[in-house]
Amino acid sequence: VSDASGCSMITLLHTGAAKFPQNLLSRSRQAVSPLFPAGVLKEFSSIVSRKLASHGFGASMAAMSSFPPQRYHYFLVLDFEATCDKPQIHPQEIIEFPILKLNGRTMEIESTFHMYVQPVVHPQLTPFCTELTGIIQGMVDGQPSLQQVLERVDEWMAKEGLLDPSVKSIFVTCGDWDLKVMLPGQCQYLGLPVADYFKQWINLKKAYSFAMGSWPKNGLLDMNKGLNLQHIGRPHSGIDDCKNIANIMKTLAHRGFIFKQTSKPF
Repeated sequence: VSDASGCSMITLLHTGAAKFPQNLLSRSRQAVSPLFPAGVLKEFSSIVSRKLASHGFGASMAAMSSFPPQRYHYFLVLDFEATCDKPQIHPQEIIEFPILKLNGRTMEIESTFHMYVQPVVHPQLTPFCTELTGIIQGMVDGQPSLQQVLERVDEWMAKEGLLDPSVKSIFVTCGDWDLKVMLPGQCQYLGLPVADYFKQWINLKKAYSFAMGSWPKNGLLDMNKGLNLQHIGRPHSGIDDCKNIANIMKTLAHRGFIFKQTSKPF
């Protein structure tokens, strides 16, 4: 198939598709659709996909074409586990600190930060806490303090390019407790500063209610049920909860939902 200048469109694609800008792919399909038969368009897509795949862009291109772009380059999925008992002990202390770095274009997990934290006010975990979270005493004994873990979080953020002002990222939690109550409360108790990147986030429960029109009273369990998703791992395991949050976000994104900050500025 040739254009008015006699240049073969297919030949052009065979020789130059690898340099074809990904963000123009969908526009090009729309532009040429009135001009060429369906078979030619199918070959157009196939050739471009193969060329991009050969340069490492295949998977991301397929993912990007399936849902609209998000407002953030990365979503940082976070879910703390903390010391607890019945009645509740005070102060509560973070004992599991997991973060998943989710690519905003593909909604795939790119990197993981995961550490256990040594509690200092109540160093001995209660049987209730272990039963709820699955975290046993040996998993926190000898682990870094919260101050040390926060320093390592900052190092990880820098290594992942998340401190670059041109990179837009935001934390995502299942509820407001993690970043509105737990982290600032413990940091205040210990006299530690709270980094600015922890001061804005997306509450997945609110995002889900905007997308689905119902409030998930039972958190992740209700959201998985509402989206017909299988629950991943153990409830109240911080890292497993993060994986469930990421899976729910990916599913909502594929349905066309655009995530926005839900927390109010500090």
